[in-house]
Amino acid sequence: MALDYKLIGSRLKQARQKKKLTQENLAEMLDVSIAFLSRVECGSLDISLKRLSQICEILGVTEGAILNGTSTTSHNYLNEDFVSLLKNCPPEKVKLIYKLAKAVVEE
Repeated sequence: MALDYKLIGSRLKQARQKKKLTQENLAEMLDVSIAFLSRVECGSLDISLKRLSQICEILGVTEGAILNGTSTTSHNYLNEDFVSLLKNCPPEKVKLIYKLAKAVVEE
C-alpha cells in the first residue's frame, strides 16, 4: 500500500491548527524552513518516519492517527474503518457481516 502524502499532510495541518500553532511556530520548533513544512502539509514532499515522529510528538498525536486516520488508543478507533469497509461491500455481504457481528455480540 502506497502512502498518500497529501492525506498525511492534511492530517498534519489539522493537528497543527488544533494545537493553535502556525507553520512558522512549528517550523521553528523542528528547526526546518517554513517552505519545507508547507510542502509537507501540501503533500508535495515525502516525509521521513523520523521527521513524522518528531512532528507527532510536538503536536501530541500518534503516527497511526496521521498515517491512517485512526489511533489505536481511541476507544472507537475501528468505527471509521468498519463503516468504510461496509460501504464497499455488496448488500448481501453487508447482511452476512451484520448477522455475524450480531451473533458475536449476543454470545
